[in-house]
Amino acid sequence: MRKKTGALALGGLLGALVLALSLLEAALPPLPGTPPGAKLGLSNIVVMYAAGSLGLPWALALVLVKGGFALLARGITAGLMSFSGGLLSTLAMWLLLRRPGVSLGLAGVCGALAHNGGQLVIAWLITATPVTIYLPMLGVFGVLTGLLTGAVLKLTLPALERLGQRLLP
Repeated sequence: MRKKTGALALGGLLGALVLALSLLEAALPPLPGTPPGAKLGLSNIVVMYAAGSLGLPWALALVLVKGGFALLARGITAGLMSFSGGLLSTLAMWLLLRRPGVSLGLAGVCGALAHNGGQLVIAWLITATPVTIYLPMLGVFGVLTGLLTGAVLKLTLPALERLGQRLLP
């Protein structure tokens, strides 16, 4: 019973953190020179932690929370973009983090690029126009933001793991 309660508490805390980081990111002004709609991917830090430390089901649950929030708060297009990017990103990070010695920076970069790819597919399906013009900018931005999210997770990982150990004995 204690383990189930701890898992529920940890899931709630991580879900709240994903939503808080998503809200923070939405409130930030766009960075100069970035593609339209490009974000830092702050909430992906939590998803990457879950994918690497807790497993794929945890990470996918966070993607569902984040995508559901985007759907309710910003509409169907934002929801589809969040779900598609989040799913591909999570799978990429999870597959990489299962391999010994893979850095959080590499997982972050691959996750960011997969996220961008998923969103580009949805944008192409919705608009029926070529979106490949964004590939170079999104590639550079994905590498930079992926390295950033990997570095932030590396810094915060000890605290997140202590929290996980306390709630999941």
